[in-house]
Amino acid sequence: MKTLLIANRGEIAIRVMRTASRLGIRTVALYTDLDRTAPHVAAADEARRVSSYLDIDEVVAAAQAAGADAVHPGYGFLSERAAFARALEEAGITLVGPSARVMEQMGRKDAAREIAVAAGVPVVPRGEDAGFPILVKAAAGGGGKGMRIVREETELEDAKAAAAREARSAFGDDTLLIEKYVERGRHIEVQVMADTRGTVLHLWERDCSTQRRHQKVLEEAPAPTISAEARKVVLDSAVALAAHVGYVNAGTVEFLLDDDTGEVYFLEMNTRLQVEHPVTEAITGLDLVELQLLVADGRPLPISQDDVRCDGHAIEARVYAEDSFGGFLPQAGRTSIVRWPDGVRVDHALEPEQVVSTSYDPMLGKVIAHGPDREAARRALVDALDRTSILGLTTNTGFLRALVASDEFRDATIDTAWLDHHQVEAPGDELPRVFVAWTSALLATFTDADHPFRADGWRSGADPAATIVELDHPVVVDLHAGRVDDLEVSQVSAANHTLTLEIDGALHSAVVNVQPHIAEVAFHGQRFVFERPDVFGDHAADVSDGALVAPMPGTVLEVRVSEGDRVEEGATLGVLEAMKMELALKAPFAGTVTTVGAAAGEQVQLGATLFVVSGEESDD
Repeated sequence: MKTLLIANRGEIAIRVMRTASRLGIRTVALYTDLDRTAPHVAAADEARRVSSYLDIDEVVAAAQAAGADAVHPGYGFLSERAAFARALEEAGITLVGPSARVMEQMGRKDAAREIAVAAGVPVVPRGEDAGFPILVKAAAGGGGKGMRIVREETELEDAKAAAAREARSAFGDDTLLIEKYVERGRHIEVQVMADTRGTVLHLWERDCSTQRRHQKVLEEAPAPTISAEARKVVLDSAVALAAHVGYVNAGTVEFLLDDDTGEVYFLEMNTRLQVEHPVTEAITGLDLVELQLLVADGRPLPISQDDVRCDGHAIEARVYAEDSFGGFLPQAGRTSIVRWPDGVRVDHALEPEQVVSTSYDPMLGKVIAHGPDREAARRALVDALDRTSILGLTTNTGFLRALVASDEFRDATIDTAWLDHHQVEAPGDELPRVFVAWTSALLATFTDADHPFRADGWRSGADPAATIVELDHPVVVDLHAGRVDDLEVSQVSAANHTLTLEIDGALHSAVVNVQPHIAEVAFHGQRFVFERPDVFGDHAADVSDGALVAPMPGTVLEVRVSEGDRVEEGATLGVLEAMKMELALKAPFAGTVTTVGAAAGEQVQLGATLFVVSGEESDD
């Protein structure tokens, strides 16, 4: 294999490229217009434009044009589409994955169920044999779509109709399965790897029970609560199923463990690499993408089952662009500061000043911690999430940190339904407010040329008087006395937006970005935003010369004037959007517009001249 096209984007594309480059394989990225400047494009040796990542003909044509020997589909998009696998086969290009035939067999839950039965794998009892509650689910899809829990017979017909509608819309197929519903279950899955010589290996199991509405949030390996008997059942069953269908390459066989009975049931098979594959790599020391590429090249697996070790414990947290404490609503915007933690594995595709839209999956990256045991891995992950700071965009990092630090996750009592019935408490803003107030007071003591949050750092040596900082309510800061309202505060260090304070005898660190209009803090992973009512108070631009400059980086939403237009004092010349605020830029006095320095939709930097108004000249 000489050239590999990655038919995906974001962190998984970068992760595949990392291994391919190490193996000396040339990489080709795909991009849409929206992704032209995305990190995965810059990481590849070559990039090719497509109108959609889902267009099979365009993707195959791009692979042919790039001279690709093989295509890695990542996950999502076309990764489990048998039609895509068949199109590549017809084009003479290798898919890094199973055949179209196997995808068709295992891609439908109803067909996969029958294959599992034939392979001697335990399956969930059918609904008519189990009694209520039952689960109605789409046969052709996953991800929680087309799925309904039914507790009484009177609800069944409505649930079937609703599930069918959703399945038809999502998958173009309204075929349903009706099975026993397990009230308290654990989601257990087994990573398998198989070559063209008939060798099928298991790479141990993962627990993905911490999920919300059937979407995984945290994953770990090995499973922390599984018995030796249940482990043997899932490992042996996964290998038997893969061997039965002649599976080749990486796949995942998913099971449901009934906490009440200890029974294990086959759920489905994912015929691709999984998002959570890093936890398996951590405990086995294997590079799953490397094994995928070797198998796709027709070579035998270089290891036996006895070679597959299971060392320690690993936990992965998925970082999403969503407001977890605000209804889990998806978020979009431009990042300002992005800090990923060192000392742990991070797979990501998010950088500072990057625009995140809602057009694609909201996952921004994954933080993975590995330790000698589960508690060591959990503590390492809490620490890593504490040091994950994303500003300018709201993410679920603070939610993940609170969840991993919870007693329930520590004790491994979270089942697949837990997050649907319990709330994770949002962190308070008292300490983040201290960081903003302290930083704002310091800023007031420096000139712009000696800005305390420039990248080369700073130390405060002055004895400033008490300052009243206007946030959502006034905060009194006495830098000399070391107090913020009633709290004792002393500064330990500050550099490159990272501030460490001792607050009432305890050390705390945060990433702080204070601007005239808004202040942001990343504390324990959570982004806190404080809008300042005195937005243009002491920081208002000098408009005596008629120039209106951008008071912050942002997007010009509207331009209402042209050069040569006469305007009255106070007339709105344009509108700037930044940090979810719209700011009207108004004429400082009556006169003529001599300069229009931006167009609607344009991104502008702090201090950019947007308009210049020339005042009336008086006659001598």
